[in-house]
Amino acid sequence: MVEITRAVPRDAGEILTLQRAAYVTEAQLYGDPFIAPLVESLDQVRTAIETAVVLKATDGGRLVGAIRGQLAGSTCLVGRLVVAPDRQGQGIGTALLTAIHDAVPEATAFDLFTGHLSEGNLRLCRRLGYRETQRERVQEHLTLVHLRREPSETAG
Repeated sequence: MVEITRAVPRDAGEILTLQRAAYVTEAQLYGDPFIAPLVESLDQVRTAIETAVVLKATDGGRLVGAIRGQLAGSTCLVGRLVVAPDRQGQGIGTALLTAIHDAVPEATAFDLFTGHLSEGNLRLCRRLGYRETQRERVQEHLTLVHLRREPSETAG
């Protein structure tokens, strides 16, 4: 059974390893091995755990997912939603995204972004009440899709 709890600094190495494994497919999808989650350092992950809300999903002691939320004013900036490649499609991403909403109750909105080719990510976000707010072309091969969820919106 998957359990979602708050990450602690000693989880940083395991989270970084999982993050790299999970984002390889995104890097391949966009033909870019230097996407931010793949070049982030251990110290950066540890700092995120110390300064933001970082949740981890474990199953029998194994880390199978993680997500970050950082309050900026009254908006929670959601990022680094990762699920172990062999556990994708089993509801862990949905559980983590729902858990971050609950973990930051003071947020009046939740913002995140994903790449325009990441259809699974876009489907998940839309299913949980996120609406596209803008598209931002950041490189020739990458357009970021920005999405927002207002707390009053429910999954449909």
